[in-house]
Amino acid sequence: MQSLLYYIVSIISRIHNYILTWNDSIENSFTDKELHFIVIGAFGVCLILILHPIFSWLARNGHTMVVSFFYVLTVILVVTFAIEIGQGYYGTGAMEYDDVKYGIAGFLAFFIVYFVIRKIILFIASRLREIR
Repeated sequence: MQSLLYYIVSIISRIHNYILTWNDSIENSFTDKELHFIVIGAFGVCLILILHPIFSWLARNGHTMVVSFFYVLTVILVVTFAIEIGQGYYGTGAMEYDDVKYGIAGFLAFFIVYFVIRKIILFIASRLREIR
């Protein structure tokens, strides 16, 4: 887990250094806080420009469960990584990538069970409506 986090941090560090080098080369340099404001803001809007049309299309075509799934999966990823980082930082447990994998696998397994049960209930409900 630590090696994965160090790898991710090294990639982010390289991007950060590139942005700082670019920032230093322009005449009007931005502060660190201004750079965070600009870069994270632009990154967020880029994600919105990419994801909003996809999620809008999914919602218009009756696939709101897919939108919900991706939202919850994102939250689960953030929470599991936060737990592992917290364990490593505070020494309350072992920071392991396998814990993240098993947490995500647990969500996927439980979601599949939920999805199948939901489909069965919806199928039975539609058949009962047809009978009436």
